[in-house]
Amino acid sequence: MSTPSQTDAGFALPGPPNLVRSLRARRGGAVPGLTYRPAAPADPEKAKEVDRRLEAWARGLDLFPAQWTGDFAEFQCGRAVVLQHPAADLERLTVAGKLLLAENIVDSCYCEEDEGRGAARHRLGGRLVVAQSALDPFHATPALEQEWRDGVQADGPLRSYHWALKDYAALATPSQTDRFVHDVARLHLGYLAEASWAQTRYVPPVWEYLVMRQFNNFRPCLSIVDAVDGYELPEALYARPEVQRVTALACNATTIVNDLYSFTKELASDPRHLNLPQVVAANDKRGLKAAYLKSVEIHNQVMEAFEAEAAPLSAISPLLEKYVRGLSDWVAGNHEWHATNTDRYQLPDYW
Repeated sequence: MSTPSQTDAGFALPGPPNLVRSLRARRGGAVPGLTYRPAAPADPEKAKEVDRRLEAWARGLDLFPAQWTGDFAEFQCGRAVVLQHPAADLERLTVAGKLLLAENIVDSCYCEEDEGRGAARHRLGGRLVVAQSALDPFHATPALEQEWRDGVQADGPLRSYHWALKDYAALATPSQTDRFVHDVARLHLGYLAEASWAQTRYVPPVWEYLVMRQFNNFRPCLSIVDAVDGYELPEALYARPEVQRVTALACNATTIVNDLYSFTKELASDPRHLNLPQVVAANDKRGLKAAYLKSVEIHNQVMEAFEAEAAPLSAISPLLEKYVRGLSDWVAGNHEWHATNTDRYQLPDYW
């Protein structure tokens, strides 16, 4: 599709690279004007124990490339899941952390354009199909299945998916496990769209960008909140359109939060990296500061829609009330993790 303001490659990104290099940053704290609910404080001892278990699991499976020394501590995976699942026990928090860690390993090793880690966009489709098979098993002749199993175990990202899902399936129901597998397939579809746009330098309209982010987002993390809290939202309730909508709104709000907090980090590493402020700036022909502030407004509208539409669902059944509360806790915890992870994120000096 095209409009008079688009070229074959989409909208032009705003400003030369030196505009990004001169961008001042301020450390820590919440984005001013952002709508969010405070998270329950994370127990530091619980977060430390989850991190210890996760690192032992990851090192035991040899999941990390050699150049990742120190990256594990910086990510604060244990603190993330403790913030996101405040009612969960250590065993279930550890399983949630394994899934989160595996998703980040696949993203970093397969999707980030960094040949040092083995990623390359031109072969991403084939790699993600095989990655999906680490969750959604291959079925063929015994000999071919054995070759597939050997191939999965020979690659760190594939091993991370396989063993994380195995541990999740041990505590989740088959329906919850299948839900997660399909949500990762959605995630992979989003990865492919983002990679194709990066290859062609296409900058989409805002709505189209956010469609991509509805797939390339945190949904596999949010849609497991019932399993991590030790119960199941039955498929008949989960599949209802209004439940799917509030789930999507929660996922989209958290994803825009990620765009806002990672804005300076991404632009410093790649001035052409797509995020919501960049896309707004290109479409509206406005500067990055004005585009960033408009992106905050877009987030707030999505967040307000989530809260307004989630509230009536709580009255339908006790299980839906628990599920909505779990989504809300995850959204709040995700924001707190971003706002306080100053080793990883800094805000632009726009206020």
